[in-house]
Amino acid sequence: MTTLLERPKGRASAGTALSGTLPQVNLLPPEVRAARGLRATKRWLAISLIVTVIACIGVFGLALVSSAQADAELAEAQAETTRLQEAQAQYAEVPVVLAALASATDARTIGMSTDVQWKSYVDAIAAVLPANVSFDSMTLTAATPMIPAPAPIDPLQLPSVGQIQFEARTSVVPDTSAWIDSLNSVPGLRDAWVSSATVTEDESGIYYTVSATVQVSDAAYSHRFDPIEGEG
Repeated sequence: MTTLLERPKGRASAGTALSGTLPQVNLLPPEVRAARGLRATKRWLAISLIVTVIACIGVFGLALVSSAQADAELAEAQAETTRLQEAQAQYAEVPVVLAALASATDARTIGMSTDVQWKSYVDAIAAVLPANVSFDSMTLTAATPMIPAPAPIDPLQLPSVGQIQFEARTSVVPDTSAWIDSLNSVPGLRDAWVSSATVTEDESGIYYTVSATVQVSDAAYSHRFDPIEGEG
């Protein structure tokens, strides 16, 4: 049952010869050495098992903490959602009112897109009347959002957005050229034309009846109801 220590024979001989060490023998039976190795293996297995269990417990604990944190965040989000839904219910009519306001604004913009302050133009035409000339009648014709402007009465006239036709009376023949120039000088008016001047007689005496027309350009639009930047 004598057994030499497990060493390479060449190294053992060299060690004995050079280092002065004596040969060693292991008198323990192989079963004892195997039992000791088994105990060491079991010890390491137990340590590994303990470490594994501790790691599992740690991971489980972290999972519990994360789950609790997620549940808290979910509860907070649900509470915030409920609050926002309640606030939304309070202002449910706001989108309806805003839509109605936008619709009314658009309708106003479209409906008044052809707005002209006619009184100022009537006053301007009256202001440039020659001396001893007075109106007998006046007709205003203009485009609307649904109806286009009347066509020019003369092919040389530019397209317009409206037309003013009037008849006037005068005791003398007017200077129609100067009168036309005066009408065309009014901003928003152009292509004035005196179409006729006829002699008329009634109880008051003899006078001249003058028929004239002047075109209204888009410069006459007031733009009073155009959308304002930032409105609404």
